[in-house]
Amino acid sequence: MIALATKYPNVYIDSSAYKVKRFPRDFSDFIRGHGRTKVLFGTNFPMLMPEACLEGLDALALSDDARTAFLWGNAARIFGLDAQLH
Repeated sequence: MIALATKYPNVYIDSSAYKVKRFPRDFSDFIRGHGRTKVLFGTNFPMLMPEACLEGLDALALSDDARTAFLWGNAARIFGLDAQLH
């Protein structure tokens, strides 16, 4: 999926169904690097609660910009939402 998101401008990845601590290394690297604008936070609620999906977020060592983009900025941009609502 990373290759598709890299190649095509309108392909994005969400993190639903995975807790941060279970992200594959290449996915974590993608979020920190050139894919920081291509990944959206997701939870797979009600199977996984948002709090559980966020545990270990600091271990990803995201920059402030990458963290903001992952948690809400990318979704706001892609779906045309008012970024001030975060």
